Amino acid sequence: MQVNIGQLLTKRAYVNPDLEALYDVAAGRRFSYEQLNARSNQVAHAISSTVNKGDRVALLMMNSHEFLTAFFAIAKIGGVVVPLNWRLVPNELEFILKDSGTTVLFYGEEFLPSVVELQSRGDKTDVAQWIHVGSPDTTPSFASEFNSLVDHQPGTEPTVSAFNDDLLYIMYTSGTTGLPKGVMHTHNTQMAALLTLNATSDFCVGDRYLNPMPLFHVGALSPAMITTYRGLAQILMRSFDPTKAWELVTEERINNALLVPAMLQAMRVTYDPAKHDKKSVRWFLSGAAPVPVTLIHQYLEMGIDIHQVYGLTETCGPACVTTPDIAIRKAGSTGKSYFHTEVKVVRPDGSECDDNESGEIIISGDHIMTGYWNRPDATAESIRDGWFYSGDMGIRDDEGFIFIQDRLKDMIITGGENVYPAEIENLLLSCPGVADAAVIGVPSEKWGESAIAIAVRKDPELDEKTVLAFCDGKLARFKTPVAVRFVDSIPRNASGKILKRDLRLQFPSL
Repeated sequence: MQVNIGQLLTKRAYVNPDLEALYDVAAGRRFSYEQLNARSNQVAHAISSTVNKGDRVALLMMNSHEFLTAFFAIAKIGGVVVPLNWRLVPNELEFILKDSGTTVLFYGEEFLPSVVELQSRGDKTDVAQWIHVGSPDTTPSFASEFNSLVDHQPGTEPTVSAFNDDLLYIMYTSGTTGLPKGVMHTHNTQMAALLTLNATSDFCVGDRYLNPMPLFHVGALSPAMITTYRGLAQILMRSFDPTKAWELVTEERINNALLVPAMLQAMRVTYDPAKHDKKSVRWFLSGAAPVPVTLIHQYLEMGIDIHQVYGLTETCGPACVTTPDIAIRKAGSTGKSYFHTEVKVVRPDGSECDDNESGEIIISGDHIMTGYWNRPDATAESIRDGWFYSGDMGIRDDEGFIFIQDRLKDMIITGGENVYPAEIENLLLSCPGVADAAVIGVPSEKWGESAIAIAVRKDPELDEKTVLAFCDGKLARFKTPVAVRFVDSIPRNASGKILKRDLRLQFPSL
């Protein structure tokens, strides 16, 4: 079978042309599948003269119909999508654009200052075409305005040139070495993810799916595609707001959604039974961090099932999930593997652990990434004999349910965002007055975890305010430490590796 993810929209528009496909809440625009497909085709024709098969096209946009139509358009004509985290600062964006070899950039006008800065850097990136999504009045001279570029194009199907093992997108994640790594997914790996999602989770044609997660995350992008594959209406929030989310649940008769624990916590606080009608909700998925058992029970008392999901960018989303029958009985577990997915817990030598024995979680399936862009060594380290080594520690109980324990790679998850300490540590070590530094995560009621810096002074006058000011603007806000603690020395083992466990014991909280 020839698989092109963009053609999922084509097929759904053919089968269910009048079915609602998308409600872009911020724009106040609704699209049937026929309308969404036609608009995507217009975008495809608009860029077909500059985007050839395999060319990388970056999207620096908030959640919007423009993002989705561009995504499907690029997929149809064989381009490779590079979704950009809009929280990143210009230096971070520059690295990703250059590393990926991006030649076309779609951007929202709210990011114009960063784009102007990037464009002024010349060959620091390879971007040749800048497409401004916003008002014509704010479009700079070096850019094309989206609607002017697209509106006059035909809505007919473009020539499809990419299939199966051709690259679909490169999604960058923070790297343990301090530099982001581009996770490569093909049309086939994404299709395999959709198949295992559909075979496992309770999606129904005509469901109304709330998507408040940023589309640069696999936790939003894969659901955006499953809605098309399965024929759901996607209610797309520009950004998450807990009160607005409940309003949409009520007004749009939402059936399901994926929400990280920090979102669930915020929604629990803002829920008002006098205003909010939740009877349409069948379930909420929650992932990106362990869901507190108390939060699962609080939602159960509200009559809403919370199913914990475990997945990664490298697995195109799916790994494990709790199903309705065991979400409460096994509260705290991330469930069993998805239908077309295998999950094991293994020892350092690769042998499978016994029940309740701690080990590394590894995942196999046709939806595993093909590798890291331009990182053969990192790919070889992570994918062995068809298994992806997650770096996450866990156990499998005697019934086969997986429980996440800790992370081998010391990753911090704050508000659903992955943060690797090495990146922050590299910056801290360049701060005047800092002799040594480490970064750990501490519990945060609002975000799940927050990063704090542990520093050794070179300058005895150095204070917390100075260190935090140094970090400001050099890292995305969610990566910036919320506090600094000073010590006489950073604990390390004989090989020089920081003993993060010792630091967590010393600094268990803010």
